[in-house]
Amino acid sequence: MKVEKVEYNELIATRVPPGDSWTLVGDKNKVIHKTLTDALEVWFGLTQEKAEFRLAPLDSKLYVIRSEEKEIQPEPAKRYNLYGDPM
Repeated sequence: MKVEKVEYNELIATRVPPGDSWTLVGDKNKVIHKTLTDALEVWFGLTQEKAEFRLAPLDSKLYVIRSEEKEIQPEPAKRYNLYGDPM
C-alpha cells in the first residue's frame, strides 16, 4: 500500500485589534496576550508539543500545521464482459 502525507491547518489563535494582541481559540476566559510570541508561549505550555505554524496576517489568524499519513487504496482492475463492455 502507498502512503500519502496530508497536511491541514488547525486554528489556534486570532488577533484582537488594535495592534498585535492575540487570544487563543478554546480559551474560556478569553485572555488577551499582548504579543504573538506570548500567545505562542502559552500554547506551547498548554500542549507540550513541537509544531510548525502558519500565520495568515490578512485574516488575523494563526494556525498550527498538522499532518497525518493516509493509505492510498489501489484502483480495482477494470473488468470487461465477453463483448468488451465495462462491467
